[in-house]
Amino acid sequence: MMKKENPDFSLENSTGYDLVAGVDEAGRGPLCGPVVAAAVIFPNRDVEIPVVIRDSKQMTQRQRIAAYDWIVNNTVWAVAECSPAEIDELNILWASMLAMKRAVEKLGLNPHYCLVDGNRLPNSIVGCPVVKGDAKSLSIAAASIVAKETRDRIMANLAKQFPQYGWDKNAGYPTKSHLQAIDKYGINQHYRKSFGPIKERIKDEITHN
Repeated sequence: MMKKENPDFSLENSTGYDLVAGVDEAGRGPLCGPVVAAAVIFPNRDVEIPVVIRDSKQMTQRQRIAAYDWIVNNTVWAVAECSPAEIDELNILWASMLAMKRAVEKLGLNPHYCLVDGNRLPNSIVGCPVVKGDAKSLSIAAASIVAKETRDRIMANLAKQFPQYGWDKNAGYPTKSHLQAIDKYGINQHYRKSFGPIKERIKDEITHN
């Protein structure tokens, strides 16, 4: 059986509900910044979509920006986040779940059902988890685009205050140059202190002092 290249509305249609929200998050892996979640409802699934919508990781930046602009003007959507402090308190999995729950609660319309990317459903959300959902469901793929674009913009704005870390380029991921910048300039309030590379550096700093 051939794998479908692009997601569609098959899962949404199979639920039997009109208002189905796709939910996804961005930013589990970075060492700093919030984890951002998005929820997207297509009020009309017969709509003609003039842009590419698929798993945001498989799109170019230009494609993502074009898709983001179309999505925010033609769907019902919301974004929410969990801060680095909340990530440290809850751990990244539960912070991601909470961000997704917040995004669904912020939607202007109350969805009848939610399709959530991954293998777990956030508390109190009615729906089902969909493994690799951004490759299957157009609503989840749209949410993945909104979440990633939103988070990238947050990190680009933070980079204006802290240009030495290169967050506008690395989005907070542990690239070699990012780790070198951390060693040179230290750790600030935007870092996730429970994450290995940051935790190790804090421990080393305490040891050497």
